[in-house]
Formats: sequence, C-alpha cells, structure tokens
Amino acid sequence: MTTSLISIDWRVLAPVLAPALGALLVLIVDALAPRARGLHLPIGLAALGAGLGGLPYAVTTATATRTLCLPGPDGRCFYETGPTGLTLQLIALAGSLLVLLMLGPGTRHLDRIQRGGPAVTVALVLAATTGAAMVVAARDLPTWLVAIELATLPAVALVALSRGRGAEGGALSLLMVSLTSFALLCVGIGLWVLATGDVSFSTDTLRVAFDYPERHRVLLLAILFLLAGLGFKLSAVPFHTWTPQAFVVADEPIAAYLATVSKAAAVGAAIVILGPLVSVTAAGSDDGDSIRLVIGVLAAASMTLGNLLALRMDDPVRLLAWSTIGQAGWVLAPLAMLTPTAVSASVAYLLVYVVGSLAVFAVTAAVHPRAEGAGERSLTAYLGLARRSPLLAIVLGLGLLTLAGLPPAVLGVVAKIVAIAPVVATGQWWLVAVLVANIVLGIAVYLRWLLYAVRPAPSITPGDTAESAPAPRLDPGLRIALLLLAAALVLLSLVPGLALGLAR
Repeated sequence: MTTSLISIDWRVLAPVLAPALGALLVLIVDALAPRARGLHLPIGLAALGAGLGGLPYAVTTATATRTLCLPGPDGRCFYETGPTGLTLQLIALAGSLLVLLMLGPGTRHLDRIQRGGPAVTVALVLAATTGAAMVVAARDLPTWLVAIELATLPAVALVALSRGRGAEGGALSLLMVSLTSFALLCVGIGLWVLATGDVSFSTDTLRVAFDYPERHRVLLLAILFLLAGLGFKLSAVPFHTWTPQAFVVADEPIAAYLATVSKAAAVGAAIVILGPLVSVTAAGSDDGDSIRLVIGVLAAASMTLGNLLALRMDDPVRLLAWSTIGQAGWVLAPLAMLTPTAVSASVAYLLVYVVGSLAVFAVTAAVHPRAEGAGERSLTAYLGLARRSPLLAIVLGLGLLTLAGLPPAVLGVVAKIVAIAPVVATGQWWLVAVLVANIVLGIAVYLRWLLYAVRPAPSITPGDTAESAPAPRLDPGLRIALLLLAAALVLLSLVPGLALGLAR
C-alpha cells in the first residue's frame, strides 16, 4: 500500500505488528469475556507465531528490506532490516514464545506466580516483544527511543506482579535504572542531533559531523551518553547492580525474559547506533580506537566481575543473574571492534547465549515450581537430578556446557571462537587475554552447577535419599519448551554453521 506521503509494506512490518495486535486482542478478549481465561496464552502464542512467520518475507531480497519510506528514489526509509536485524527479531519473537510456553499452557501456574491474571502477563510480554522487534529496525531517533523503552517498561511491570518475596523492591530497582537509562539516552540523542543536525542514524550526516572539530567532540560525547544508557539495559558493568536484585525476586520465566529478550533488544539498539560508525571508522582513525577502548573496557569488566561473583553464588537464579552480566561482556567484546564481521559475530554469540540460557532457566522453572524469592533457592536442590529426571539433567547439561563453551555442546565452542576472532583480527591483544582468562572462569562457574546435578544425593534417613523422591512434575507447556530447547541445542551443535549463517 502506498500513500502520497509514505510507502508502507505491511508484510515487512509483520514481526512488529503481530505481537502488538496480539497484545491488543488479549486485552479486548479479557474485557469482553473475562471468564475466558484460557484464551489469552493461545492468542499470545499465535501472535508470536505470526510474527515469526513474517520473517522469511524480509529475506527474499539480497539487500536490506526497507519500508516506511518517503517518496522519490532518494527518499529516506525509517524501517530497515538486514540479516543481523532479522536474527535479533527472531531471537526476540522465539524467546518470548518459549517464555509463554514456560508460563502455560493453562492458567494455574500463572495464577500461582503472577498477580493480575493471565491477560495482563501475556499482554505485557507481547508489548515488550513489540519494542524488542521494533528497536532493531528503527532508523530515526524518536522511534528508536520509544521502542527501547517499550521493550523495558513492561518488563518492570512483570517483575512487580511476581508473587515472590521482595518483588516490589526488585521492580523498583529496575524502574529507577530504567529512568536513569532513559535520561542518559535522551541527553545522548540531543547531543547527536546537535552534532549531526539529523534525527536519524545516517552514515552521511555522521561522516560530516566527524569532519568538523566542534561537531566531532559533541558527537563523541553523544556516543558516550548513548552507550552508558544502553549499558544499564545490557547489564554491563558498572551499570549492572539492578540485575541480581530483579532476577531473584521474579519467577524463573520472567527472569528468563529479562536475561534473553531484553538483552536482544539492547544489543539491537546498540547495533543501530554503532552501525553508521562502522563505515566512518573503517579507515582506522583515532576516534575508532577510542570507541573500541571504551566498549572493550566495558566488556572486560562485565565478563570478569560477572564470572567471579557467579562462582560464589548458591542461589541458581542469582548465579544466572551474574552469568548474564558476564555474558554481556562476551556480546560486547566483538561489537567493540566496529567491523561488519564483528557485528555478525556479536549477534551469533547472542543467539547461542539465548538458547543456552533459556534451556537453563526452563530447568530452574521445573525444579523450583513455587513462587520462590531471594534466598529460597539453592543448588543443593539439583543433587541427584540425573537419576530423578534424566530429561531435566540432559537439558541442564546441554545448556550449561553451551554457556561454558565445552564439548559435546559444540555450539558453545564455536560461539567462543567466533566471538574472539574479530578481536584477534583487530589486534586488541589485551582484550584477547581477558577473553581467554574468562573462558577458564566460565568453565568453573557452569561445571560447578553441573556437578550438583550428576552427584548422588546424600541420604536423609536410612534407605531414603533425594534421588528416590519423585521427579518434578512438568506442566505441558514447560515440557514442550524443554523439548524444543533440547532439540535446538542438539541441532545447532551438529550444524553450528546454521547459527552463524542466521547472523550473516
């Protein structure tokens, strides 16, 4: 459909429109038929499935797919998706679908862990997913800012509605961080417009700004503020303190959403900012070196502090929170190199991290089925898991080995190599040394948890062990999510090039 002012291709917009319309439909159904509580989750799953179904249309052309374009051959487009953007949309939509499966398919589990009813929870997940899918394709600053906040604020509400002890405090911490991040992003956007005279992320105007010393300094300050604002959303050190506070008070599927889909939105937002810089700094200017140093320091600090503190955690969700901080460093490290190959490597690593993390979170949701809060979970709950529930032990092992980068999870090994390769190619040897050291730390973090699952449980009374206890009862949706994640980990380990090809 084409109007006199702007051209719109609705099929290209399907990954964004489908979850948005799904959220609206859920609220309408809840208003018209409040007793039809069993419809909300199927509507949410169908909406996310429709969004996933719209992704192949955007890859039928060799170049980036664009829409919302001004008229004329040189008209600017405000929505653009390339291979990396499509992969990030795939991560957001598929990750949200798996989170909804963990929460369903009925309403009993949702009522037990979330206040407000299934309609509110499903609508919030769909709204946040809309923002995550939109931010990676937005090419103008106002839409980009709205999208990144749309991906964040519903997540705050999801944490606040959790029934775990201290949920309000965790949500307040996340809200304060979100407001601080929003303020920094607003300042950064204002400085960007002042330096470039443009309200879009355009390579041409950015190159002009770099050529003028006065604009140049303002632009570098703008990039610093924007990176700081996104650092909060990425859980990068030193903007990470909200992460363990919010994770441990939320239900496991909600914490999984924060660790995966929210991170995909933040990475997408960072790529939109850094994309124009890739071509501008390709000549190897000092500005490229300074930006690489800033992002590289963030990456090194995040992975080192995250792994060191994860080693000390006994609460599995708190351990995963610090693991998320550490993995944020691995996503940032190749992105800091400011090359097209590095951007693809960052997205490929993010894809592997999301699959592995969702698998581990799904197991924690099965092992801790109640609304447990801070200090109520322990790694000792996993003693004897291999005998009590082989399915959970297998999925947990695959997920942890993928995050650690150890065989037989070949996918994790390849992801580590792919993340290190751009850093080596750029000659940032200090960062290479940090990455290698954190491989060792990460192995210690994840193998420590895995040893609990394979270790025999101690006897409680003569003839009675934890291994003789019944296996955790799995809701149908959670069982489906576990099987899908196990299949994905096995397939991608057998054919790791599939994950790399999606990002390229």
